[in-house]
Amino acid sequence: MFAKGDKIVYPMYGAGVIEEIEFPETQEEDLHYIIRIPNGNLRIKVASKKAELIGIRPVYDEEKIISEITAAASRPVVFQKNWNVRYKENLEKIKSGNLSDVAEVAKALMLREKERNLSGVEKKMLNNAKQIILSEIILSKNIAKADAEDFLTKKLL
Repeated sequence: MFAKGDKIVYPMYGAGVIEEIEFPETQEEDLHYIIRIPNGNLRIKVASKKAELIGIRPVYDEEKIISEITAAASRPVVFQKNWNVRYKENLEKIKSGNLSDVAEVAKALMLREKERNLSGVEKKMLNNAKQIILSEIILSKNIAKADAEDFLTKKLL
């Protein structure tokens, strides 16, 4: 269970803060978290019971972030030749909310972008993966976006 002010990660959207908690009017209802996601200036309402199923988790501390990104950076990149299969695999990794998996997608797409131009859809996926990671770095380390981008690029490439 989360509390007001907790920093969390919402898979596919990135890191945010629990802005409010709405308590149920009856015993049968569930309490709801109101989450502010700075990336895209989103405000999302999620039932607390659904939060775990979605994969909402606390923001990692700096040490854990470094460990997860380093793990992703150390894995060899295997490029799936079939674009459709590659897209589906990458999307599943991003949906998982696992920082290491999202960083792996970002690394693979960044390397692929160096070799050849990415399609519009893959460019969007790369941007989304990077924003998810950056949002967690920014909230965890309390640093500016440009510094987080430098940190991520140095760790992944």
